[in-house]
Amino acid sequence: MKPPPPSLNSLPLFLFLLLSAVISAATTTTNATSKLPPTPSPTTETPSSSSSSSSTLDPKQIEALESLNIPTARDPCIQPSPHNATVCDSSKPFRHLVSLHLSNCSADLSLSFTALKSLSSVHSLSFTNCHTSPIRFPYDLSLSLTSFTCIRSLRRLTGVWLSRFVNLTDLTVSFTPVNTSGLYVILGNMHKLKTVTISHANLTGSLPRHLHLNLTHVDLSDNKLKGNIPTSLTLLEDLEYLNLSSNGLNGEIPTEFGDLISLKNLSLASNSFSGSIPDSISAIPGFVHVDLSNNQLNGTVPRFFSQLKGLKVLNLENNELHGVLPFNASFIKKLAVFKVGGNSNLCYNHSVLSSKMKLGIARCDKHGLPMSPPPSKESSGDSDSSDYEDDSADDTSENKEHHHGPNKVVLGVAIGLSSIVFLIVFLVLLSKWCG
Repeated sequence: MKPPPPSLNSLPLFLFLLLSAVISAATTTTNATSKLPPTPSPTTETPSSSSSSSSTLDPKQIEALESLNIPTARDPCIQPSPHNATVCDSSKPFRHLVSLHLSNCSADLSLSFTALKSLSSVHSLSFTNCHTSPIRFPYDLSLSLTSFTCIRSLRRLTGVWLSRFVNLTDLTVSFTPVNTSGLYVILGNMHKLKTVTISHANLTGSLPRHLHLNLTHVDLSDNKLKGNIPTSLTLLEDLEYLNLSSNGLNGEIPTEFGDLISLKNLSLASNSFSGSIPDSISAIPGFVHVDLSNNQLNGTVPRFFSQLKGLKVLNLENNELHGVLPFNASFIKKLAVFKVGGNSNLCYNHSVLSSKMKLGIARCDKHGLPMSPPPSKESSGDSDSSDYEDDSADDTSENKEHHHGPNKVVLGVAIGLSSIVFLIVFLVLLSKWCG
């Protein structure tokens, strides 16, 4: 007798069993894969069980590192060291530390004079986010240091404490208050110093009247310095970087600034400088970054800026500059940053520059005066840049193009549902055909 055809009522049960079998197989494969042992990394080194027996570092310095909560289970001289905290020399039979970096220290860390005394071979010492109290450094360590960095670390620093590092070539103190009667107390005896950064340090007083001629980098930004720029600063022929922004400095920019022939980066922003921009600056050929914003500078914008081939940033906003902007579109567009807004008496020649560039200043009339009030300083900060309207329009249209077409997730779900419907129809037709 011929067996009856498969009933349509049994079709959902068949599909359920089929789906269960697929899910079960996938789960089994996943579990089998997850149970596989991890493949050991070929670069992983097994830490030595005893630091004293396997380390090449001087045992006294190992003890010093342990007192500073620096791990020594692995030889500190093997590079790269954990968190790049240590660098050693190649002396024998024991190596010695030449660089030590302490970062994110625990709250209970305290500096030990004995530990620091055994670290007199260190030339570069840095603290980052270590809020421990400073102590008197051993004399040998103070003389050995050529680089000292302190960022958000060491409470209650003083100028006298820093001045003991007389052989420094690099000094960085940032976001750490320094109590001193003047910058010269710190820098006066550092005759080898080349780079100095003391920023966000609550420094008061005036700029030193005497500076060492081998300085190449000076950053004294975000302090409370007052007074004018001394002539001594313009004698630094090797100076490449000068940042005096966000202080209370005033007076005119010295005409001797043109003597800083190596200068590449200049920021005098957010002070109270007045007078005109000296033409002598045109003698500095290598300018890349010039920021004179947020001062009280007056006069016209010098044309020589357009002749500086390497210039990338020019910020003159929020001053009292007047006259016609002397630049063409090709010069402005080659800059990464260009800001002149906030100068109410400054205007641009509409036959040379397009209003689409959004310079933050008004058009000039036939007399070279602004035709209408320029945008407010608040709004000009958003528009004064090298990102012009035509470029932003292109970016907007480009972003819109990315939203054309169906969403990938929706498309995938649609394909999956279509496949299931096709399978059901196929099975129904198959059951009828078999019947």
